[in-house]
Amino acid sequence: MKSITKPLLFITLLALPLMGVLSVSGCASTSTQSGTGEYIDDSVITTKVKAAILNEETLKVAEINMETFKGVVQLSGFVNSQEDIQRAVVVARSVAGVKSVENDMRVK
Repeated sequence: MKSITKPLLFITLLALPLMGVLSVSGCASTSTQSGTGEYIDDSVITTKVKAAILNEETLKVAEINMETFKGVVQLSGFVNSQEDIQRAVVVARSVAGVKSVENDMRVK
């Protein structure tokens, strides 16, 4: 029994650090893909921006599409006026966590 225990302990001690490295690298972000934490943060930011736009009487949240990647919010869609575009950008910028806003909205 002792002869099996030492090699098993040795393999376990070697495997634990390797498993830690693999699990951390699986969740790491790259320039084109968010890590798990960033993805969750981006989802929260998108939800907050949608809520803020929904609270604006002049804006229609159904007309504006939002995507967030690493804190950068991209707005797109077709709205009624240039003022609506400007207002949506201002509202999105005011949300906590937003690093910048890219505007791809167009007037109908």
